[in-house]
Amino acid sequence: MAKAPPRILSIAGSDSSGGAGIQADIKTIAMLGGYAMTAITSVTAQNSVGVQAIAPMSGDVVAQQIASCIDDIGVDAIKIGMLHDAEIIAAVADALDGVSVPIVLDPVMISTSGSALIDPKAIAALRDTLFPRAALITPNVPELSHLLERSLGTSLEMAEAAEELANKCGAAVLAKGGHTEDARIVDVLYAPDSALGARAVQFEHARIDTPHTHGTGCTLSSAIATLLGHGQPLEHAVRLARNFVLRAIEEAPGFGAGNGPLGHHAVRSLK
Repeated sequence: MAKAPPRILSIAGSDSSGGAGIQADIKTIAMLGGYAMTAITSVTAQNSVGVQAIAPMSGDVVAQQIASCIDDIGVDAIKIGMLHDAEIIAAVADALDGVSVPIVLDPVMISTSGSALIDPKAIAALRDTLFPRAALITPNVPELSHLLERSLGTSLEMAEAAEELANKCGAAVLAKGGHTEDARIVDVLYAPDSALGARAVQFEHARIDTPHTHGTGCTLSSAIATLLGHGQPLEHAVRLARNFVLRAIEEAPGFGAGNGPLGHHAVRSLK
């Protein structure tokens, strides 16, 4: 009998155009050999050029989706993405009380097209109630800057901010450097309490000249969660997940007039 796939629960918003959110998570989890489950926090009308509408779920409905998955199917890792407001954040925190699997939290605040995806009043609740539960937090530079309330322009400033956030919340932080001014993309993983003590690891690659990057953050976080569900150590999971995202960017189908979706379907192996 074949080994059962890791059970990965994505708690995130729905992207009607399929490039980000729950849809990107399902594609990623499936391509990496996981079993995808979902708890939809918000329904959005969006595409490659922007977000046209957002309709958040009630906290009770989000919590029931989580319970329905965990109580019957079980779970090996969790990815958390878009949480629109404080009610949803509180419901997710309560629903995950006592759950001990790895949680990868992508603090989604602004879409690739620049639209706000979270109530500004909810950010403190996210930081206070869910950050301490996470194994890994994956902010990009604008999100990290917002969380620490200061401007970040270089990879060095980003690395220092990742260390600060990790020490504040106790979770590892993967700071994503796509928005810095540096010639190459540099991501920094800072683990405050690894087996080797506090540890910072840098990943980098050349920038890819393409507008088709819609859903990269969702894809990366769900890929890491899936690989953690497979039993990979954190640093290796991040390395493999980054390779998956890079390949998916290179294989983007070119859909849409703006920031188009990735080519998840075309990534058949990782190196």
